[in-house]
Amino acid sequence: MLVLILGLVIFLGIHSVQIVAPQWRRAKMAEWGEGKWKGLYSLAAAVGLVLIVWGFGMARQTAPILYEPPVWMKHITLLLMAFSFIFLAMFEMPAGKLKPKIRHPMLVAIKIWAFAHLLANGDLASLILFLSFLAWAVWDRISVKRRERAEGAEVIASGPVINDVLTVAVGLVVYALFVWKLHEWLIGIPPV
Repeated sequence: MLVLILGLVIFLGIHSVQIVAPQWRRAKMAEWGEGKWKGLYSLAAAVGLVLIVWGFGMARQTAPILYEPPVWMKHITLLLMAFSFIFLAMFEMPAGKLKPKIRHPMLVAIKIWAFAHLLANGDLASLILFLSFLAWAVWDRISVKRRERAEGAEVIASGPVINDVLTVAVGLVVYALFVWKLHEWLIGIPPV
């Protein structure tokens, strides 16, 4: 469990620098240069992610079960994850009509992913992992909203509706691949 928690502290910590110390972040980027900052940021995030994956793999084998979700909650999880993948695709794809309205699709995807997995998993390791990500995503969204009010929101230009259609299609294809094989291959647990 300690490795999981250390990974979460490193991964979510480096992703929280913009929230808790934006002036320090800007000063370091100016001092070191954007390339060096992004390199160290990426290295810390990668180390954190590896520790999360490794720690979660170890912790879930011995983690106490705090509750056993009913089967129907697992079906809700499957439905919610389809939306999570659509919002994740929206983050990566060119803007259509929806992306400017959603504004921060990556944070929406993370919140849905974390909440959905809390519905389907009742062991302590899962609660620590998914509650940490859910709390961080909510906190980050609040921080982004405050920053946008203070500094002005970045305008995302609206694109054609076909981009929304492609976003949904890509999200659902990747979702189907995860349900079919990728979740079991990458995580070690079949989702259905």
